Amino acid sequence: MAEKAKQTEVEATDAATVEAPVVSEAKANPEKFLKDFNWHNYEEGIDEVDDKQLQEFEKLVAENFVDTLDDEVVEGTVVHITDRDAIIDINAKSEGVISLNEFRYNPDLKEGDKVEVLIDVREDATGQLVLSHRKARVIKAWDRVNKAHETGEIVNGFVKCRTKGGMIVDVFGIEAFLPGSQIDVKPIRDYDQYVNKTMEFKVVKINHEFKNVVVSHKALIEADIEEQKKEIIGQLEKGQVLEGVVKNITSYGVFIDLGGVDGLVHITDLSWSRINHPNEIVELDQKLNVVILDFDENKSRIQLGLKQLSKHPWEALADTVKVGDKVKGKVVVIADYGAFIEVADGVEGLIHVSEMSWSTHLRSAQDFVSVGDEVEAQILTLDREDRKMSLGIKQLTPDPWTDITAKYPLGSKHTGIVRNFTNFGVFVELEEGIDGLIYISDLSWTKKIKHPSEFCAVGDKLDVVVLELDVEGRKLSLGHKQTTENPWDKYETEFALDTVHKAAISEIVDKGATIEFNEDIVAFVPSRHLEKEDGSKLKKGEETEFKIIEFNKEFKRVVASHTAIFKAEEIKNVKAAVKKQASQAAEAKPTLGDANDALQALKDKMDGKK
Repeated sequence: MAEKAKQTEVEATDAATVEAPVVSEAKANPEKFLKDFNWHNYEEGIDEVDDKQLQEFEKLVAENFVDTLDDEVVEGTVVHITDRDAIIDINAKSEGVISLNEFRYNPDLKEGDKVEVLIDVREDATGQLVLSHRKARVIKAWDRVNKAHETGEIVNGFVKCRTKGGMIVDVFGIEAFLPGSQIDVKPIRDYDQYVNKTMEFKVVKINHEFKNVVVSHKALIEADIEEQKKEIIGQLEKGQVLEGVVKNITSYGVFIDLGGVDGLVHITDLSWSRINHPNEIVELDQKLNVVILDFDENKSRIQLGLKQLSKHPWEALADTVKVGDKVKGKVVVIADYGAFIEVADGVEGLIHVSEMSWSTHLRSAQDFVSVGDEVEAQILTLDREDRKMSLGIKQLTPDPWTDITAKYPLGSKHTGIVRNFTNFGVFVELEEGIDGLIYISDLSWTKKIKHPSEFCAVGDKLDVVVLELDVEGRKLSLGHKQTTENPWDKYETEFALDTVHKAAISEIVDKGATIEFNEDIVAFVPSRHLEKEDGSKLKKGEETEFKIIEFNKEFKRVVASHTAIFKAEEIKNVKAAVKKQASQAAEAKPTLGDANDALQALKDKMDGKK
C-alpha cells in the first residue's frame, strides 16, 4: 500500500501546479492524511480543495480502502482471536468480526492467517464490520465448482455418508451427490467402504436453480477403459476363449467383464443341464473362462458361452444305452403334456402323460410326479442325432388288458368310480388302466335321463355289469341298471290293458294331463279322456279312477283314461238290455194271425194308407 501511495505521490507532483500544505502532508503520509481528513469541513465548504487535490484524494481512497458496499469476496488478515470471535482486518475503516463457529473446519486458525471473507453487515451497533467467512467460502466454492465443470478439471472430494441411490461428497465445502452408478464401472455392492474417504471426481452436472451438484468417479476411469475396450474389441473372434470376471447375475443370464468389455452368458449357455437360476452355477466376482459365440457388427453386444467349453453330454452317453433299457432320473420340468427327466447331466427324456398310466382317462402330469422326484422309467425311443429320448413309466407294470377276459367276463358284476361324463354316457374306472362306458340308456330302468350329471357325480361309486368286451380295441361296455331287476316286467302285469287304478291329476299339460301311479309309472291322459260323466273335465289335484288303455314296456309309455270307465259301463248296460230283449222276444214267438196283421200293416204303409 505504501508503495502505491508513493507512486501516486510522484504522479501528483508532476501534475500539481499549486503547492499547498495539505498536499505535501498527503504526499508525506497518505495513510495519516486519509485518517485525519476533515470530512465535515470539506462537506461544509470550509476547506477548499482544488480539483487536482480532489482527484489525488479519490485516487488514494480507491487504492487503499475496501468498498464495503460491494458483495465481492475479499481477503483479510486475522489480527486477533477471542474466545468467541476472530477479528479480521480487510483494510477498511474498521476491522470485521467473524464467529469462530465458521472456522470449525480449521482448528489451527491463528493470528496472521489470510482468510477469504464477505461483508455481511456493513457496521454493527459498535461501528464494526460484520463479516462472513462461511458465505465467502460458499461463493468461492461455487466459482471453483463452475470452473471445474466448464474446464473438466479433476477435483478432490470427501465422501461424507451414504444416501438413497448414492453418496454425499464434500467438494470445496459444497455437498455434491455421487450416484451409485457413477462410483465405478462395475456395480457396487458395499457402499460403506467408500465413506470417510477422499477421492477424485469430475463435476458432470450443475443445477443452478436448485444449487445441486452431481459428480462422478466413474467418468475418470472410463477414458482408460475405453482405450482398453477398443483394443479388446479389435481382437474379438468367434470361438475365442477369454478369461473374465462375473460382474452381474440376473435371472436370465450372467454378465462377464472381459476387461472393460461386457459379454452376456445366457442361462441356456451356462450348463448342459437344466438350471432354475444362474447362481446355481456361478457367483459374483468369480473368475472363469468363456467362449465367444457371437457378436453384432459393432461388437457392442457379445454373446458368450460356458457350457460350450465342455463336451456335449449326449456325445458322452454310453453306446450301450438302447431302447427298452430301464433308467433312473430326476424330474426337472413338468408340463401339462408330460414331464422331462434328466437321466444324466445334460441328457433329458420326455415322459408323455399317456405313458405315465395304463388308464385311458388322461390327466395332468402333475397328478403323477413332482419336480425333484426320482423316478424309474423305460426308454421307448432314442434318437442320438436329434438328441431326443422318450420314456415311459407304465411299461414297468403289467398291462391290465392282458388278462381282461379272465378278470371281467361278460355278465360279471363289479364296482367302479365315475371318472368323466359325456353327453351320451359315463366313463367308469374299474381299476388303473381299465375304463368302461355306461351309455345313458343303461343307467336306469325307469328314469328318463337327459344328461348323466342328473344321475351321478364324478367320484361316485357305481355297481356295474359287463355288457360287451372288445379286447383288440380296448373297449369295455358296462351297464348300471342291469345290476337290478327290471321293474317294468312287474308293471307289465300290474298295469295291463283295461286294469283300473285310482290316482290324482299331477299336472295339466299340452293336449292332456299326467298322473303318477308310483315313483316309476307316470301315465299320460289325453284331453278327450279327461271328460267326466256329467260332461265336465278333471282338474289338477282331482282324484278318481283311470283305466289303462295303452302300455309299452320298451318305450316306457303308459296311457290312461277316465272317460273310458263310465262309457264302458254304458256299453255294458246297452249290451245287457239288448240281450234281455232278445231273450224275451225268443220266449214270446208270434202267431200266424199276428204275422198276417204285420204283413197287412206293412202292405198298407207301402200303399200309403193309414
